[in-house]
Amino acid sequence: MSALAAAISIADLRRLAQRRLPRSVFEFIDGGAEDEVTLADNRAAFERIRFVPRILNDVSAPDLAADLFGATAAAPLVISPMGSCALAWPDADLAIARAAGAHGIPYTLSTMANTSIERMAAAAPGPLWFQLYVLEDHAFNRKLVERARGSGYSALVVTVDLQAGGKRERDLRNGIAIPLRIGVRQVADGLLHPRWALGLARGGLPVFENVHGLFDEGTAGLTIAARVGENLDAAFDWDRFQRLRDAWPGTLIVKGVAHPQDATRLIDAGADGLWISNHGGRQLDGAIASVDALARIAPVTHGRVPLILDSGVRRGSDILKARALGATAAGIGRAALYGASVGGEAGVRHALAILTDELTRAMKLSGTPSLAAADRTLLA
Repeated sequence: MSALAAAISIADLRRLAQRRLPRSVFEFIDGGAEDEVTLADNRAAFERIRFVPRILNDVSAPDLAADLFGATAAAPLVISPMGSCALAWPDADLAIARAAGAHGIPYTLSTMANTSIERMAAAAPGPLWFQLYVLEDHAFNRKLVERARGSGYSALVVTVDLQAGGKRERDLRNGIAIPLRIGVRQVADGLLHPRWALGLARGGLPVFENVHGLFDEGTAGLTIAARVGENLDAAFDWDRFQRLRDAWPGTLIVKGVAHPQDATRLIDAGADGLWISNHGGRQLDGAIASVDALARIAPVTHGRVPLILDSGVRRGSDILKARALGATAAGIGRAALYGASVGGEAGVRHALAILTDELTRAMKLSGTPSLAAADRTLLA
């Protein structure tokens, strides 16, 4: 049996990824900001929640299907936007998107993905959403939005809480920086992980195809990624959000929501969905755990729009807890990327199979025949 096939949990996939990847790359994926308080609390918050199982319900065939903006997803899951995935596996974006399509769930392409809007649209079989980082260059923002619309993306996910990049101290200590600088330590670490090094050599250093030409430079490599981080629009406000809402005719999801007052105001301003997230603890350390934020937001939004939650989802039971608290779907990032780090598309498929199997099992054992039946009465 292969190591991938023997992995029975997302934690197992994480350990396999840690073994395969150089330390600096693994910690770039796995780590959080500053003291990693929020990173740890994302998991601790899920672990604090307890089920109160129901009995004598027919749970012989739990229904995992979820309605997401008028389309049916096979499970209440969405792939969260992630950048620099090619550091873990060549063409990891495509591998993750194809696995998501095979499982019947949406894939969200990041502005800072290593695959262009157009190339992903041509290669991925499933529903695609595009995530926008709002840049100071408003004309370039419009260009990205127009490209996504022209390529048939069904939803625009605008990130509204990233006015500056977080201080990720593990990356700084490991010498991981944007732009990437290959020093003696990185070379030595790569040599100790020859399979990873061979894959990187074949695929080349990651490039950021969606922002090519942003600064009139001849490359979309890691130097441009650094400049994108320096040019996030810290002045993006409610008026500018309204202009973006008016410019996008389709589904608009707002990512990075944590406060109930912001949630209700966004719905009133025309948001079609809210994505409750703290970026997996990678930005503001000390921010509220996402599932705790969900517990505060869902009661005041009254089901007016779908709620998506990410940050800390590692078990199928986490997905059921999120549903019971009012989420329509859970977003996964690291869980999918651990799988990709180990086995490309097959690894992602394995990760998704683990989560959906655990969700099915949790629904049966808690007496929950369908996702619609999951509400706060299921929780202590």
